[in-house]
Amino acid sequence: MSASRPRLEDLSIIVSGQGGDGSLTVINILADALRSVGFRAYAERDVLSRIKGGIVTAALRASKDEHLSIGSQIDLIVVFDQSAIKKNAHRLNDRSIVIHDNSAGDLPPNSGVPEGARVIGIPFSRHAIRAFRQDIYKNSVSSAVIGRLIGLSDEDMHQSFEKRFTRRGAQALKYNLDALRLGHELSDDAGLTADNGLYDIVGADPHPQMLITGNEAVAFGFMVAGGRFFAGYPITPSTDIMEWLEKWLPKFGGIVRQVEDELSVVNMAIGAALTGTRTMVATSGPGLSLMQEGISQLGMAEIPLVIVDSQRSGPSTGMPTKPEQSDINLLVYGGHGDFPRVVLAPSTPEECFGITVTACNLAEQYQVPVFIALDQGLSQNLATIEPIDPEQVEINRGDRLDADALAAMKTYKRYAFTDNGVSAFAPVGTPGGMSLVTGNEHDEFGQVSTDARNRIRMMHKRQTKLRTMQSDLPSAITHGSDTADVGLIGVGMTYGVIIEALEILDDKGISAQYHQPRTLWPMLDETPEFTRRTGCTIVVEYNATGQLARLIAAHGGDESSIHSILGFDGVPLRAHELVQRVIEILDSRRHKVA
Repeated sequence: MSASRPRLEDLSIIVSGQGGDGSLTVINILADALRSVGFRAYAERDVLSRIKGGIVTAALRASKDEHLSIGSQIDLIVVFDQSAIKKNAHRLNDRSIVIHDNSAGDLPPNSGVPEGARVIGIPFSRHAIRAFRQDIYKNSVSSAVIGRLIGLSDEDMHQSFEKRFTRRGAQALKYNLDALRLGHELSDDAGLTADNGLYDIVGADPHPQMLITGNEAVAFGFMVAGGRFFAGYPITPSTDIMEWLEKWLPKFGGIVRQVEDELSVVNMAIGAALTGTRTMVATSGPGLSLMQEGISQLGMAEIPLVIVDSQRSGPSTGMPTKPEQSDINLLVYGGHGDFPRVVLAPSTPEECFGITVTACNLAEQYQVPVFIALDQGLSQNLATIEPIDPEQVEINRGDRLDADALAAMKTYKRYAFTDNGVSAFAPVGTPGGMSLVTGNEHDEFGQVSTDARNRIRMMHKRQTKLRTMQSDLPSAITHGSDTADVGLIGVGMTYGVIIEALEILDDKGISAQYHQPRTLWPMLDETPEFTRRTGCTIVVEYNATGQLARLIAAHGGDESSIHSILGFDGVPLRAHELVQRVIEILDSRRHKVA
């Protein structure tokens, strides 16, 4: 190891250019290469809702410890377009390294690059066109330069290229490996040899890790949990779930259907669920709005279904590629009439997998719709995780009746009144299991009824499920000091930035704890109780009206102690920004007391 070069322990990188330049490709290659040598990687995207054009930014954080957020300051930025510097200059400092494509000239004096930052110009585009007749290969050329800078070996980069491009065919693999070699030659010309990069990559413990997004983890969890029917309609940012399942679910006897719209999605899913097949759908806010009539049908007919909502900026089409958490009210209160539902909120890819398994079990155990609340960041950002062991998954199909069980019964009542609110279920087509399925209020057999006494009993029966399921719902996780007087609450993509903020606050002498709910509805007592035992509770969420904070306050939270930190501009919070806003709230409270 060189005495003059720091060991790579925590590094944040940006690659940015016009849409179609391949910024995401570069980051994904680097993430895989760093994962292969034992580092934790986290990658996020900032893209536009278009196929090509507009400034796209991909960011990567590589560290020895887990960080599910990009660092507040960027160590290295690579730009293919000068406009990308202006967009990202505020994230640079005098220690940042700037590599830019100078095919069209050097950076202008007003580019925004901080004084003291090291600037390296390499004509990526010019060399790509000269060697391959296509500009796109500049992303592979630049990957070689970045690999050299951060201390990755040429062989590590070669292996990552082979893994990524082999599936595209022999010619694509050859051209990209040639581009990698060209990038190494350009690195040599710029004085960036294999032995004098900026960092030494040493001390990492290479071991098997998965590089996965939340969407992929949800799809994987559904398949491992025995899910065998998925219906969907392409909608950003949930489409990846359908695409993953289209590739893998048929190999295990499952079916994936891309349907003409979200109304058809939910109604097709209702039919599949009635056959006893584990079923899931995935959508985003506009699609979830269209599903509301079908979701109410699920509530009345007590049909199990898992519904994934990958939230994005709204209302209406809003900003389809930007993160938000503004569907909470719709998830908890949506549909017409009163019926039980469950809303679960994972915050890491591992939890996306595990909570999807739990959602499948809960849906069939209690015969209710179960929502999984994701957001664009959690859905689409890449992260390294420890390998998932499918053998640890436990499947609970609930109280299901087969032909033998039905034959032993005197009378089968599909909606029989029970102490726990759950009636035994015989899938459609089971001999002896005939029943009626309707959207109307009904009696125990499913026959339409407007009898007042029956209506009251049926409403109570369905609502009883919310009480009996309490012990099966995922409980919250507490991070930090459980005696701290300052508490933070957040779900989804707020997780990584809150965890890092706890460390920074501790360095500043401020002790804080983080309450991470995993069940948003029915709200467990633990979350309102958390607000009552902390002197100051700060709810961090991505929406304009504090939907999660209001939900907590409405169900027993101490409203006088609850404060909100809100983001709704489509830009993820950074840890130092969150810390500053927490300190401002604490200072404001002290001034009020004084």
